[in-house]
Amino acid sequence: MSSSVSLPTVHVLYENPSWLPPLVAGLEAEGFPVRLVEVVEGHLDPDAPPPEGIWLNRMSPSSHTRGHGNSVELTRETLAWLESWGRRVINGSGAFELEMSKLRQHLALRRHGIEAPRTVLGVGPQSLVELARTFTGPFITKHNRGGKGLGIARFDSADELAARLATGDFDLGPDGKVILQAYIEAPAPYITRVEIVGGRFLFAMRSATTSGFELCPSDACQVRAPVPDVCPADGGASKFSLSPLTADDPLVASYLRLCEAEGIEVAGIEFIEDREGRRYTYDINGTTNYSGVLGARIGIDGMREVARYLRREVVPALTLGLVA
Repeated sequence: MSSSVSLPTVHVLYENPSWLPPLVAGLEAEGFPVRLVEVVEGHLDPDAPPPEGIWLNRMSPSSHTRGHGNSVELTRETLAWLESWGRRVINGSGAFELEMSKLRQHLALRRHGIEAPRTVLGVGPQSLVELARTFTGPFITKHNRGGKGLGIARFDSADELAARLATGDFDLGPDGKVILQAYIEAPAPYITRVEIVGGRFLFAMRSATTSGFELCPSDACQVRAPVPDVCPADGGASKFSLSPLTADDPLVASYLRLCEAEGIEVAGIEFIEDREGRRYTYDINGTTNYSGVLGARIGIDGMREVARYLRREVVPALTLGLVA
């Protein structure tokens, strides 16, 4: 597309300003006007048409941890409003509902034949203990609406979980829904995250789990880490390193099919490999972030690639009057 063509405004729905600079820089580098739309509080008039342009959903399931307890619900209504007016939304309602529920992610993985750890959902201490007794080995708990690795803890038995629940300091998450998932023992302390933009494989990276499961790749998230994590696959220099996984891997192909079918245009999908080499997928991140340190090392600016996708494919479709 010629640089002389006027590009539409990209309206960014967000609640965490710390994640915005790389995205804004990438959009502006591709020539897009950018309008930031904070979704923390506000109002909607369903009869008022939304501004024209491209709407990019950057709402995170962890928004409540930053004092934005209403952001998820307000985003749900905002997306419905935008879509009712035919606006082009990147990671719209369908993708958003998947990101807000790890149970729904598991159902989507099952629909597309992608192997995942055994996953169940419970509400209330008694239900959680009853579910825990159905596991024959170690399991982990996590918030159904998670993000940032919140609520992840390993338990070796139902009695251990019951004792923890009895202390009263077990975090049930923002809505009381807790996932129990079979623990996958990996031969090396890392997980793999596959980055997808616009139906294309971007790259895959390994994230070290030696210091826990708060694995947000954003550079802004790393600033708050008291001790830098080390990824063994990266020579001990960083929490994140490039994975040898390539675009022609069958698992990547499965991820691409899932994203196309579920309406997910930007995603980071995570899996873990056990000692027998079986790969279990367990998380789909729609509000994906990228490590600037890793990106500089491998020559890929993730947010710039998002902007290039908008310019390469979304803008021409808008010009032709297509809203997919």
